[in-house]
Amino acid sequence: MAEVESPLIPDSTINATLNDTEAAAAAAGTKFVATPEGSAVAYGSLVVMALLPIFFGALRSVSCAKSKNSSDMPETITSRDAARFPIIASCTLFGLYLFFKIFSQEYINLLLSMYFFILGILALSHTLSPAMNKVIPANLPNKQYQLLFTQGTGETKEEIVNYEFDTKDLVCLAFSSVVGVWYLLKKHWIANNLFGLAFALNGVELLHLNNVSTGCILLGGLFIYDVFWVFGTNVMVTVAKSFEAPIKLVFPQDLLEKGLAADNFAMLGLGDIVIPGIFIALLLRFDVSLKKNSRTYFYTSFFAYVFGLGLTIYVMHTFKHAQPALLYLVPACIGFPVVVALLKGELTEMFRYEEKTALCDKELLDEATDDLKESKKEQ
Repeated sequence: MAEVESPLIPDSTINATLNDTEAAAAAAGTKFVATPEGSAVAYGSLVVMALLPIFFGALRSVSCAKSKNSSDMPETITSRDAARFPIIASCTLFGLYLFFKIFSQEYINLLLSMYFFILGILALSHTLSPAMNKVIPANLPNKQYQLLFTQGTGETKEEIVNYEFDTKDLVCLAFSSVVGVWYLLKKHWIANNLFGLAFALNGVELLHLNNVSTGCILLGGLFIYDVFWVFGTNVMVTVAKSFEAPIKLVFPQDLLEKGLAADNFAMLGLGDIVIPGIFIALLLRFDVSLKKNSRTYFYTSFFAYVFGLGLTIYVMHTFKHAQPALLYLVPACIGFPVVVALLKGELTEMFRYEEKTALCDKELLDEATDDLKESKKEQ
C-alpha cells in the first residue's frame, strides 16, 4: 500500500488507504509524487478550509450562550477538564490502537461509520440552520415542532429530551441526510469535508474555555500529547491508517490531473482546527468584554494561526517529513496575543477575564449579538 505523508495531522502522520490502482503501483515500487502546483492547491485549500470554521465559529460563539435552546448552550471547559483532557485523549488513542490490533478493522470502521453518519447529519444541520433562515422566503409557512421524551409520571416526571425545531430545520436535516448517505456509500472526500467542516464549526462555537489560563493549560497539554504520540511511538500512525471517519479535512494533491476522482490526499486533523479555534474564540469574547469596539486579540490570534499553519507546511517541505501541526500552532496562538497584551498593558486583565461572569452580563450579550450582526452585514 502506498502512503502519502501529510504535515498537518495531530492524530496521524499519513493519509487514508489508497485505491487498487495505487496499491498495484506500490507493489511495483513506485510512489506518487505531487506536482508543485498540485501541492500548492491542496495545502492552500486546507488552510482556507481551516480558517472558515474558526472565523465563523468564533463569531457564532459570542451569541450562543444567549440561546434558550438547551442543545445550543455552550459546554464550558474548566481548568480541571483541560488538565485531564490529554490523559483522556491518550487513553482513547491507545484503546483504539488495541482495538485495531485485536479486532477486525472492517467491523470497527463499520460501527464508526454509522456513529459519525448520525453525528455528521446533526452537526451539518445545525451549521446550515442560520443560513437556511435567510435563504427560505419569510412568507413561506414555518411550523414549529417539539420532540419531547420524558421518564416517569406526575411529580416524578423527568425530561430526557426536549428539542424544539421548525420546518426550516427539517429542510436542513433533509439536505444533511443526503450528504450523510453520500458519505456512507461512497466515502467521497467532498462529503467527508462537509461533515468535517460542520464538526469543526460546531466545536469552536459550542466548546467554551472559561478563562485564558484554562486555554493555556489545554493547549500546552495537547502540545505535549501531540509531540509524544507522533514522534515517540507508532500508535498514532497505526490508528490513522486504520481509522475511517470524517475527523479530518482532506484535499487531493492530484486534483489537477484526475479531477473529482483524485485520491492522493493531504490532510488536516480536526484537532488542529478546534483546539486552537476555541482559544481564538475565547479571545474574541475577551475583546467584546473590553467594550473598546476593537477585535485586537481575535485578529492577532487569527493571524498567529495562519502563521503557525504556514510554518508547519514550510518545515514539512524543508525536512521532507510529516509534522504535527500543534507543535507550531500552540506557541503561535498563545505567544502572539500574550506579547500584544504585554505591549498594551492588558496582560493582567486578560488572565483575569472569566467567561461565566462576562456571559451572564445581559448588556454584554446584547452588545455581542449586535456586533455579530454588523460583522455578517460587512461580509
